[in-house]
Amino acid sequence: MKTITNNNYQIIFDNSLESLKAIIAKKPYSKIFILTDEVTGSVCLPVFQAKLPDFDTFDIIEVPNGEENKTIDFCIGIWRMLLDFEADRSALLINLGGGVVTDMGSFAASTFKRGIDFLQIPTTLLSQVDASVGGKTGIDMDNVKNVIGTFAQPQAVIIATDFLKTLDQRQIVSGFAEVIKHGIIADSAFFNEIIAIEKPEEITEDQIYHSIEIKNKVVIADPFEKGIRKTLNYGHTIGHAIESWSLRNNKKPLLHGEAIAIGMICEAYLAKELLGLPESDLEIIAQAFLKYFDKYDIKTGIEHDLLEIMQNDKKNVAGKINFSLPDKIGNCQFDVFADEQLIKDSLNFYRDLES
Repeated sequence: MKTITNNNYQIIFDNSLESLKAIIAKKPYSKIFILTDEVTGSVCLPVFQAKLPDFDTFDIIEVPNGEENKTIDFCIGIWRMLLDFEADRSALLINLGGGVVTDMGSFAASTFKRGIDFLQIPTTLLSQVDASVGGKTGIDMDNVKNVIGTFAQPQAVIIATDFLKTLDQRQIVSGFAEVIKHGIIADSAFFNEIIAIEKPEEITEDQIYHSIEIKNKVVIADPFEKGIRKTLNYGHTIGHAIESWSLRNNKKPLLHGEAIAIGMICEAYLAKELLGLPESDLEIIAQAFLKYFDKYDIKTGIEHDLLEIMQNDKKNVAGKINFSLPDKIGNCQFDVFADEQLIKDSLNFYRDLES
């Protein structure tokens, strides 16, 4: 059983989920709840219960699937269910699901009665390598991503890669974007290893482990995002804006990783203009994402909408749109500011790429 140690908890690779028993036994929990969404409730919860049949007495809370439901209204629904089930401050909430479940569930737990214990069991590649690790909790408001949230540490994160077998290809590819990101910002050798993979579903447990290890080292160095942890936001300023616009306007909205992939291409262009990222690195980054992700039609005329969303980004400083940008593959700088025209140019750079 492999583990990665954070200052406050362990990230445990455990397909058997046996480690959960030991974690729960450490404290006299009054009640234990499992939060799922509609998809994980039907696909992953039976796998969980088959692995741990002794735990079929847990109370289940289910929320609708999808980023559009990661809002205060559905968070209130979680709080109401906890109240209805008479949860007290000695209760435990197990978040079993993807990034929406781990983000919103941990936010609900960190605020319910000023905080109850929670534990993450991420079931998607995206949530395993990114959303569930690091102690960030959050919900969206007015289609602005994670604008409401807290820093709160789980009791543990249990990575069961068996759950990835329940995913469709689109979900795997979405999570793969964050794995590539970790290579771009911190480990060029890992980046080259990852982009050599023909299909994202071929990613190995060792590669998932190393991706999480990269993020964990950054989080340990800067738990409250005052410095180097900002590098994890590479691709997210433009990517979140595109994701938010898509949620409002597309019948089939972009997944998080799909939007962030676009953001990383656009922001690599900014990096070339502002930090001297080599043209060859920009081309490698762009082609790496186009290898796995279909081109998205960023419609002409939506620039104002995207910039308006970016102006509300929580990472901004004194009204300036803030970026984390690589100066080369394997290294990233933070607190870099770009003007609106350059951001528009980066969108045009993406539009002009041949898929």
